[in-house]
Amino acid sequence: MLDLVAVRDGGSVADALQIALRTARHAEQLGFVRYWLAEHHNMPGIASSATAVLIGHIASGTRSIRVGSGGVMLPNHAPLVVAEAFGTLAELYPGRIDLGLGRAPGTDPLTMRALRRDRVESEDDFPRDVAELQHLLAAPEPGQRLVATPGAGTGVPIWLLGSSLFSASLAAQMGLPFAFASHFAPRLLLQALELYRSRFRPSPALDKPYVAIGVPLIAAEDDEQADYLASSTYQRVLGIITGRRGKLPPPVAGFLQGLHPQERAAIGDFLAAAVIGGPDTVRAGLRTLAQATQADEFVLVSDVFDPELRLRSLDIAAQALREAQAEEAAAAA
Repeated sequence: MLDLVAVRDGGSVADALQIALRTARHAEQLGFVRYWLAEHHNMPGIASSATAVLIGHIASGTRSIRVGSGGVMLPNHAPLVVAEAFGTLAELYPGRIDLGLGRAPGTDPLTMRALRRDRVESEDDFPRDVAELQHLLAAPEPGQRLVATPGAGTGVPIWLLGSSLFSASLAAQMGLPFAFASHFAPRLLLQALELYRSRFRPSPALDKPYVAIGVPLIAAEDDEQADYLASSTYQRVLGIITGRRGKLPPPVAGFLQGLHPQERAAIGDFLAAAVIGGPDTVRAGLRTLAQATQADEFVLVSDVFDPELRLRSLDIAAQALREAQAEEAAAAA
């Protein structure tokens, strides 16, 4: 699961952080493999800017689920700082920390300048920074002068994240697992996965391609209720598209029907990989995505305004996945 740690209308950042921990514990009980948090800045509706701090909070409140970044925006940070932060997390929670890396700033130009000061990025910087980070997290070499402490020798698993062919190609070249951001940019999904798999080079980190894809998911007792709950996400997406970001709003009945056709189309494009509906619809939607992408993992994004109904959405999704897997196993037998 990827949690943007949404701040809800009428709620506070403290509320959002408490909801995130409760959701992580619930996901762990349901058998989710990972709980990822994403770096965003200067956004009133997202409380995950201090990503490493929040990962520690979630890891300390859970027992076995992997916790990580989906991702840390590497251009905002020196590789040594990232290595030390995630090395510390790895020492505190051995075998449970993931480090997903993105190359976008995760914010607006003004905030980007505040984060980076006068640093000017080039296309070559991201591959070089990833390689430096790998080096810092590996066992120190004899005579190595710069050693991340903590960090060195922890071997924190690195994922490359992206919504473009650049990230897919780099992940293949470096032999790293790849997570495609189809939860907000699904247009190049299939093309990126084909590129990644066809160009993959085995590495000490990974011997064959491994893919996760972002899936916006909202499940409820029936399709009508799920569509109503999804109107919170529709409103958020419209705000992103129009540059009017805010807190996660409560659902609105018939929201899509009241929009201009171009607005509905833009939301539909943004959420083209979404699975929204009752149990049968969710099971069919997840099966279709699995068949189309052959993804090794789904990274679910479930922004439901009511925290209780969000947990219920995850319950339905987990059951739907179990049933779909059982059907596939029976068919194979």
